[in-house]
Amino acid sequence: MAASPPSPTATDPTPARSRSRTVATVLWSALALLLVVSLFAGEDESSDGGPAPHAAPAAASASPPARPLGKHLPRSRPVRLLIPDISVDAPFTALAIGRSGQLQPPPADDTNLVGWYAEGVSPGQAGTSIIAGHVDTATSAAVFADLGELEKGDRFHVLRADRRKATFAVDSVETFDKDHFPSDRVYADTPRAQVRLITCAGDYDRRVKDYTANLVVFAHLI
Repeated sequence: MAASPPSPTATDPTPARSRSRTVATVLWSALALLLVVSLFAGEDESSDGGPAPHAAPAAASASPPARPLGKHLPRSRPVRLLIPDISVDAPFTALAIGRSGQLQPPPADDTNLVGWYAEGVSPGQAGTSIIAGHVDTATSAAVFADLGELEKGDRFHVLRADRRKATFAVDSVETFDKDHFPSDRVYADTPRAQVRLITCAGDYDRRVKDYTANLVVFAHLI
């Protein structure tokens, strides 16, 4: 596939907000055209012994970004994810699209690690930020094992490199069959600062070595 657009850099003379929205526009257009695949390519193994992708299919379509609305923050790299209600305190690693056209997963040997699609929107920035984590590995439960216990109104936090803490409120927690995953709803750009926390769910299908569903937490910046 074509190379993904580069992330903004400190030396880029383009104004930050304009640059970030341009990146978002190019990013989602590229995803819409080229990435109808799973975010996690099944490079690790679940406790059942087979490959276990732990996030949802990438966007099948996208809409152009609108003017930012509501509270939002400038772009900044996320450093740590804190979800008090399910005892998550995990560092971030940057995720990128690999040569196969699939988002590469966090290392499977670290059960307490979340991944952020680094060429997408940063948590707190206007738009849709994607955070993915494993539900389990070949040896144990992983960082998002209890993600489904979150409820509407629960809050979580992202500590950022600019030393700001972005706090999000959960709007809904939903499970989607992978054969009917609503890519537009999950991945489409938004004028508000939103986050999607994504992991696998449902039964583990030994025949296809994959989980049957995805769990998605929809949340907004407060």
